[in-house]
Amino acid sequence: MPLHEDQVREVLKKVIDPELFVNIVDLGLVYVVDVIPRPGAPEEYDVKIEMTLTSPMCPAGPQLVSQSKQFVGELPGVKQVDVKVVMDPPWTQDRMTEAARDQLGIF
Repeated sequence: MPLHEDQVREVLKKVIDPELFVNIVDLGLVYVVDVIPRPGAPEEYDVKIEMTLTSPMCPAGPQLVSQSKQFVGELPGVKQVDVKVVMDPPWTQDRMTEAARDQLGIF
């Protein structure tokens, strides 16, 4: 069964920001997820992720990147995971889901 972006985003919900206690998907930190089939290797994939941080000096950044690579790398067929941290566009609270807003008490 082919791997889809939605599956990757779902597993990224296991990555919890240690300061806000909300997952990185609901926080709106994950901008791009590309699932790239490997040529000549059916059901093998490379995954490229572009994500941001709540602030450029976020102390949890290395942990969030490491956990993202770990959890996505555990998906069946994933051979390589590349996580790129970008700061453009900058993160704002507008990127959060309603679930994250509720969890943080932001109305």
